[in-house]
Amino acid sequence: MARTYKILHRPWRLKWPMYWGMVPELMFLIAVLVLFGLQQPDVWRTRFWRIGHDLELNSSPNIILYAYANHRPLPDIPFVWSQSLTNFNVAISIISLFILLGKMIATIMKIYYPIIGLFVNLCLTGLYAASVYGQAGPDYADPRYPSPVAWYIRMSCDVAKPYGGGAFRNCMMSKAAFAVTVLFMALYFFYLCLAVWAMLPNKELDMVDSDDEDNGSTGAGKEREWEMQPTTPRGVPFTPRTQAFHTLDRKLPLRANYA
Repeated sequence: MARTYKILHRPWRLKWPMYWGMVPELMFLIAVLVLFGLQQPDVWRTRFWRIGHDLELNSSPNIILYAYANHRPLPDIPFVWSQSLTNFNVAISIISLFILLGKMIATIMKIYYPIIGLFVNLCLTGLYAASVYGQAGPDYADPRYPSPVAWYIRMSCDVAKPYGGGAFRNCMMSKAAFAVTVLFMALYFFYLCLAVWAMLPNKELDMVDSDDEDNGSTGAGKEREWEMQPTTPRGVPFTPRTQAFHTLDRKLPLRANYA
């Protein structure tokens, strides 16, 4: 048997994890859409930044005002407290929704190949890894209060209760958003591993693909070649002169009268 390695039309070694994995994927997607959407208008970001400074756990949001007041260049805002992180989280949740819909359609149409899953899941794993890093990211803007991990991730939300106004509830929502993001990243990494496993050379799969390809090409070619040949009655040899005599016989109707 001839062996060949296909990059595009390779079968998945395991399909059921992808089918059943769409159920938690849809649940996680609904959760991040709601949680990231609620955080979009800066519901808690600046407030948590200020609470952390009051607890001497991170820098102060007043560094921006100090820069404006003293006519100094604006400092680099830690990614964990930036509007860019909030917009980034909302964007990747919307992108995940469209990718899930496209993956469902491609799976039904049987065109969701491992090479596509490899590219898609690699990108999504990287995006959610960046989101995890951003949500629990460091804050070294103030040397007096270095923060390797955001306080609402590494500490209990009870420290936010004295601040009232839903600070405790928002802290719990932030922890939930972080947890769902980690689960999403782990799920896409699992999909990525399945795609890499399917892309690895496999003796049985490659030999089956080669046989199918050979049968499809040679068999179809022979069938087309046979269909193009004119048919003759059984037992009658076919030669070029045979076709010529048949044509001549049709053009001479008077031969029937002399027969």
